[in-house]
Amino acid sequence: MAKKKTNIKQISKFDGKLIKLFTRRERLPNGRQINLEMIEHPGAVLIVPFLDKECIVMLRQYRAVIGKYIYELPAGTLGKNEKHLVCARRELMEETGYSAATMTKIGEIYPAPGYTTEKIVIFRAQDLQKNAASPEKDEIITEKILTLTQIRRLFKEKKIVDAKTICALAFCGLF
Repeated sequence: MAKKKTNIKQISKFDGKLIKLFTRRERLPNGRQINLEMIEHPGAVLIVPFLDKECIVMLRQYRAVIGKYIYELPAGTLGKNEKHLVCARRELMEETGYSAATMTKIGEIYPAPGYTTEKIVIFRAQDLQKNAASPEKDEIITEKILTLTQIRRLFKEKKIVDAKTICALAFCGLF
């Protein structure tokens, strides 16, 4: 994501491995000035892996920040200077063990534009071949192959609560 050019002083509060938190004085289009608190994020990808027309590879993943397991689609953060498609292929392999002969960009979302620059690019993966998954050390993941009917039921039962996953499934026409 291109950084916005500004003469306004930016004050860094936290510069971590993944995100940067800072404050900045910003002039809005209406002329008002505000103190903006924001998180700079490198961006991410999300993949909807279709085994066939009726089955999708989902994950049941433990999320320590919220202290529970949730259903979600494979996703991950861009590495430095990494292209979205390269990242999508890497994350799909790491988290599911699948590679895809066909990867099609189907959309992009800004999950929380009120305070972060994060943009997630969403891909549909097809023509999958199974290999061995290699999740990162902090990832506790169980692969779940679910039919579209099962996914819709889980959503109606409020068991799919991950916003990026819900958006991606909506881009695929499930909701």
